Amino acid sequence: MSINIDQLKKKIIYRSNYRGTKEMDKLLGAFTNKYINKLNAHDLENLEKLLDIDDNNLYNFYNNLKTDFKIKENNVSSLFRNFKYKQKK
Repeated sequence: MSINIDQLKKKIIYRSNYRGTKEMDKLLGAFTNKYINKLNAHDLENLEKLLDIDDNNLYNFYNNLKTDFKIKENNVSSLFRNFKYKQKK
């Protein structure tokens, strides 16, 4: 089964902007907006998996704090961990 890249991108954009907590909506929304068109199909699938992780563990992972489980290291998780969020004024 081949994936529809455009549909996957739309799904990822939606899920990154509507997380449940305002802080993670902003952080993941900004991260996704920056990288969505730079990622290949495999990276997009990894980003979709990253979005399956709850906000608390993602926040902890981003801030190099303890998480409840090991988050798989890959290009996307590395980009996310090193992403510098700049709040819009």
